[in-house]
Amino acid sequence: MKFKALSLTATVVFALCATASMSRAADVTQDSIQRTVDAAIRPLMAKDGIHGMAVGIVAGGKAYVYNYGVASTETGKPVTGDTLFELGSISKTFTATLASYAQVSGNLSLSDTTGKYLPVLQGSQFGNVKLINLGTHTPGGLPLQVPDEIHDNDELMQYFKAWRPSCAPGTCRTYANPGIGTLGLITAKSMGQDFTPLMEQRMFPALGLKNSYIDVPEARMPDYAQGYKKDGAPIRMAPGVLSDEAYGVKSTAADMTRFMQANMNLLPLDAKLQRAITQTHTGYFKAGVLTQDLIWEQYAYPVALKTLLAGNSSTMALKATPAVEIKPPLAPRQDVWINKTGSTNGFGAYVAFVPEKQLGIVMLANKNFPNDDRVSVAYKILTALADAAR
Repeated sequence: MKFKALSLTATVVFALCATASMSRAADVTQDSIQRTVDAAIRPLMAKDGIHGMAVGIVAGGKAYVYNYGVASTETGKPVTGDTLFELGSISKTFTATLASYAQVSGNLSLSDTTGKYLPVLQGSQFGNVKLINLGTHTPGGLPLQVPDEIHDNDELMQYFKAWRPSCAPGTCRTYANPGIGTLGLITAKSMGQDFTPLMEQRMFPALGLKNSYIDVPEARMPDYAQGYKKDGAPIRMAPGVLSDEAYGVKSTAADMTRFMQANMNLLPLDAKLQRAITQTHTGYFKAGVLTQDLIWEQYAYPVALKTLLAGNSSTMALKATPAVEIKPPLAPRQDVWINKTGSTNGFGAYVAFVPEKQLGIVMLANKNFPNDDRVSVAYKILTALADAAR
């Protein structure tokens, strides 16, 4: 089974160019968008000591990319349209898309249990967890990271065999890499290929993403931004168990803006793939102020900034939150704010979009800066653009 190739006419030219649009927001001029973005991003970089950023905007369905600062303080190389940033947990949205595609294609069902695909876990409590729980942070309580003592998948399976839930599956949300990582592992197995080549050779090309990688090729290493820790020390992510599936993607702002357009059904994609993308916006659980989709997090629109700050807070990321299953699941909607944060030790990212408005933002930085600042600045920009389009 192969994804259909995109036609050449579907190619999107980024960096101040745009796709066609039918929205009222098309009346917002390119200059006014840049002024709005500049006025918010430059003070943010100064406040948080960010060396380089790339910002993608979708306004009225059109795509724009703006670059700021340097990709490396050592070389002084500026951020350009080719600069690759670590996405951190935004990578999970690609894993969710792949799992949804596997379901649409009949390779798996999200209502299946993990034990169906990982026989070593049959008879264990983790083996009885449903795939949908892995993709919604509701399997019953997993740690944020794969424990340090686990060095390979065999040790991971032994860990899962001994695992005991801290709450009944589906009753609490605990944000965790092991859950979605395992869903990626299972999805790849169901499709008969390893995860990384499946993503790099099939998913990214099907989406028209030409500058997205899990393993950055040697020829593209000069474009890989240098990440920086809070103390200014340079750092890039190190591979680990389930890192490819949970937080391993590196991409450009242009590619991520295109992915955002795909999530708003603004591109001529293969119909099966588009259906899979849209279905990742299904609401499965209510947890605190947010509705938990397949990895994506959703809020009714219009939404207050304080609600978004609460939903993207460290409390939601680090502590268990009671969850209530939505029965039947909430069908994908247009009048919602959908978002996801992503971080590694040296990078920080945020994606947010409102399908109804054909409006969205991608923020990529070579420093892990506070989620509150990401959300606040994104909200300021998108609110200004929405108001300007009225």
